[in-house]
Parts: sequence; C-alpha cells; structure tokens
Amino acid sequence: MGKVENYLMDVIDCMKSSLNIIGAKSVVNQHTMPKTDWLKQDPAQITLLVNMTNWSRNVEAAFNALKTNPKAMSQAFEEQVNGLSFLIKMVQGDLDRPMRQKIMCLITIDAHSRDIIDKLDVEKCTSSDDFQWQAQLKVYFSTEKSDFYFRIADAMLWYGYEYLGNGPRLVVTPLTDRIYVTATQALHLKMGCAPAGPAGTGKTETTKDLANAVAKACYVFNCSDQMDYKGLGGIFKGLAASGSWGCFDEFNRLVPEVLSVCAV
Repeated sequence: MGKVENYLMDVIDCMKSSLNIIGAKSVVNQHTMPKTDWLKQDPAQITLLVNMTNWSRNVEAAFNALKTNPKAMSQAFEEQVNGLSFLIKMVQGDLDRPMRQKIMCLITIDAHSRDIIDKLDVEKCTSSDDFQWQAQLKVYFSTEKSDFYFRIADAMLWYGYEYLGNGPRLVVTPLTDRIYVTATQALHLKMGCAPAGPAGTGKTETTKDLANAVAKACYVFNCSDQMDYKGLGGIFKGLAASGSWGCFDEFNRLVPEVLSVCAV
C-alpha cells in the first residue's frame, strides 16, 4: 500500500513542478515569439494565468504613469480592447476544438478585465491602493521564487498548480467579485465562508471557479441529515492531509449535533 501512495504522491509532485516550469518559461516566451504561437504552445491554464499576470502588471503600470500622464488608464483600456479584438478575430478563424475552448476562456476573462479598467477610469481611481483595484483577484509572478501568487485585499494565495485541463470558465459578475473577496478574506483569516442565497444562483459554481482560478483541488460534498460527525471528521482529515478545498453543499441540512462538532 505504501508504495502505491508514494508513487501517486510523486505523480502529483511531478504534475505541479511541470506546470511551474512551463509557467516560468511562458512568462519569458511571450516576449520573444508571435502572440499566436505563444497562445498555442502552453496548457490552457498556464496561458490564462500568464495573461492575467500581464493584466495586473499593465494596470499597475498605468497607475504609476497617471502622475505624469492623466490619460494612462484610458490608454491601458485601449490596449486591453485591442487584445480582446485580436482574440475575437482568432476565434472567427479556423481553430481546432481545444484551441477554440482556450481562446473562449481568454475572451471571457479579458472581457471582465476590460470592464474593470473602464470602471477604474470612470471612477477616477488614481492609486493601486484604491479599494476598487484591491478588491480584484490579481496575479503576480515572483522572479525570486519563480512562482505565481494571487493578491486580493489583505489575502495572498500561492498558485496551487493543480492540473485543471481545458475546461470552461465562469463569466465574472459583480456578485462573483464580492464572493471572491469574502472567500479569500475568510481563507486569509483561517476561517470558513458561507455564501447564502436562493437555489441555482451559482454559489457552488463560484466557489469552484475561485478554486479553478488559483488551481487548488476543490471537492464538493452534498450534505444531508444522514451525515454523522465521524463521516464529517473523515472528510476534514482528507482535506487537511491533501491541502484541498472542501465545498459543503446544503450545509444547513446537517443536524445540530453534527454542526456543533463542525464548529469546534
């Protein structure tokens, strides 16, 4: 049994280090090769990640330039729109399915990035310390550690390098942004977060999408009144041992005795 577990741990470590190496190379390669080739060469999640890193860097560069150039944010907006137009032209061309899916994800995220820059410009934000910018999920590349990390308000999360494949991403709405802030602040304070609302509004999907953004394994458990404290204990042990996130659906269905054990 031990050998199998060791082998699987090696597989996970190898997956994470491979994605880390590809990500670090991609940061350099994007400046040395045509954009179309760069978009094709890496796994989808790495392209999305580096693309978001560029956005964070460009907006902060615009904030710095505002002191001497009042139109810096408008110019950053135009650059973002040009990048989006380039992707739209690409998606209208002849692409294979995986590449089309990848470009569609980039368009989804870039459209939100464009709206954020527009919002910063309209609301006359002048500093990267303004809440409108702080409340966004921003990605940076640490050259010292050769690693990606996220910042949002007070929270800082290292990228998890869980292999995600080439799946779709959620369209980000203002409500998604609010849940992102709440959930990451909860994580920063070593707490849990409980989004509440009507059925079918996307509470679970938003949680999963945040896990997708930071590449953490996220397991969804459907709670019922049949669950006892031992079952829940087992789930928590597994989450703690693997460093994964747990999303407990219909948490309020648990009986009070089990909920009290959970709270402890």
